[in-house]
Amino acid sequence: MSTKEAPALAPAPARVPVTKAPRPHHKRRTWDEVPRWQIYVPLSIYLLFTLIPFYWILLFALRPAGSSSLVPWPMTFEHFEKVWTEREFGTYFQNSVLTGIATLVLTTVVALAGGYALARFDFRIKRAFMLALLCSQFVPGALLLVPLFQIFAELKMINSLGSVIIAETVFQLPLSMILISGFIRNVPPSLEEAAWVDGCSRFTAFRIVVLPLLRPGLIAVGSFAFVHAWNHFLFALMFLSDQSKQTIPVGLNSLMSADSVDLGALAAGGIIAAVPVVIVFAFIQKWLITGFSAGAVKG
Repeated sequence: MSTKEAPALAPAPARVPVTKAPRPHHKRRTWDEVPRWQIYVPLSIYLLFTLIPFYWILLFALRPAGSSSLVPWPMTFEHFEKVWTEREFGTYFQNSVLTGIATLVLTTVVALAGGYALARFDFRIKRAFMLALLCSQFVPGALLLVPLFQIFAELKMINSLGSVIIAETVFQLPLSMILISGFIRNVPPSLEEAAWVDGCSRFTAFRIVVLPLLRPGLIAVGSFAFVHAWNHFLFALMFLSDQSKQTIPVGLNSLMSADSVDLGALAAGGIIAAVPVVIVFAFIQKWLITGFSAGAVKG
């Protein structure tokens, strides 16, 4: 029986690659290719407007009284000596340090407890409480003067640093509590649960596990509480009548009268008030940036 061989299939024609004409495209300019003048000119203008006021303050503080020179030469420290001894700025400085540190400690401790409750516990009025904290930030401090003054008068706390410390703490607590609750949410609850399994109580687990991780956030919150208490003028002016109890902002205000202003003494006092804050932020800037970066991440 004969079988016919199947016809061989013809090879498929080779495909000729179709080349498309290249489309014109615009190369995006990278950061390194930006002209330097577009970076340096805005920065120079910003530095010009920022540094000239500081130089002007240094000029009035360091040049002799009555001089009109644009260079502080010959340099003198008579204005610093005058405000520190004759104007009792040493007392103002001590009161401001005490007020700032006490406000820092109270704000951090109370906000830490409240922030932990907001981050780890659920309760019925939690949303309403958070909304109340947020809305309290729109209330100016001037509206709190009358009720706070009446409360402190009933408690016999007028003309004491304790009234200013409590008022500053109350004013700083809402925002501090919100920030710290955000920091705590970024710490996984499983870390605390593992410590509970090992036999730790809730407080011990918080102190050993969570608290060290909150250091950048606590530094950020505490530093802003300190700076606000250091610079705030209104509460110290209204609650303190004795000159020996006043703080630096009130002391600076006393250097200005209706008839004349001692510009040299006022500039020296401004430098005395600004230097501690600059030093504090120079040392904590690393933790400050880390803390706000951690608080910006949604937990």
